[in-house]
Amino acid sequence: MRLYFLLILSLTVTAFGGDKDFNGRWNIEVPKEPRHRVWWLEVTGAGTPKIKGRFVGSPGGDMKDIPEISVASGKLRFVFSNAGKQAFKGTWTAKFENGLLQGNYEVDGKPKAALNWVGHRAPVLKEKDDGKWKDGTKVDLFNGKDLSGWSAMVAGQELGWEVKDGVMMNKAHSNNLVSAQQFWNFKLHCEFRIGKDSNGGFGLRGRYEVQVLDDFGQPPDTHGTGALYSRIKPLKNAAKTPGEWNVYDITLIGRQVTVVVNGEKVINKGEVEGLTAMAHDWNEALPGPISVQGDHGAVEIRKLTITPLLR
Repeated sequence: MRLYFLLILSLTVTAFGGDKDFNGRWNIEVPKEPRHRVWWLEVTGAGTPKIKGRFVGSPGGDMKDIPEISVASGKLRFVFSNAGKQAFKGTWTAKFENGLLQGNYEVDGKPKAALNWVGHRAPVLKEKDDGKWKDGTKVDLFNGKDLSGWSAMVAGQELGWEVKDGVMMNKAHSNNLVSAQQFWNFKLHCEFRIGKDSNGGFGLRGRYEVQVLDDFGQPPDTHGTGALYSRIKPLKNAAKTPGEWNVYDITLIGRQVTVVVNGEKVINKGEVEGLTAMAHDWNEALPGPISVQGDHGAVEIRKLTITPLLR
């Protein structure tokens, strides 16, 4: 009897030990995602009865607590079934193989919506905004004349951007722009304006969106002006009224982001946990592009410069 008990205990410990491989933060590559977006997943407590998860991905955009998540027979499974504008819906499953999550996403009754995905463990970024970084050579991402140095995020779809009188502008629900050049640590300077009820965003390394929104006079919010979208709420809402020019000065070093909106510091060395909904580049260990959101509202930009930061 004692030997039988020890055998059962050993098998249980082994199973739970394998379950723990799912724990951690995962950057999710989705080869056939129609908007060329990537996803993010955090799992904690796998291998215990207290497993939890958070998710950023398709089709919603928020970072959400996962309401139903489990690991059984070597497979991770989580489900969203809630409705709403920013809701997810469907079932995600994955196996842990050779250090990766090999996964599938399905929506009941919609077999054509199924997507395969690969989860890569998010890296630890040790660099900090410690005051020891020096300015490199400033780069004009927008030359004031044309869209040189930019490409469409979704190939084959209309670009929807043009340059007029020294301003780059889009039609609402156009393509997102992606810079040809890639950067690591930097200071980004943006001068832009939006119309009533419009919104947009600037993607840092193609992974982290600083939100642009017509929300003058509203309380600060994780989806508001100057927020790291759905992750870090600004200290205050420093937006100007629609039609006025706004200025963002954004510093990104490792995972620390500082955002200054119209001269007001609204995020001070905030810790970036991971990818946001606008992300299209999953590999956080490498430099990435600057992206400009055009698939929401109309945005006008008159200046966009970046200064690499060096040791």
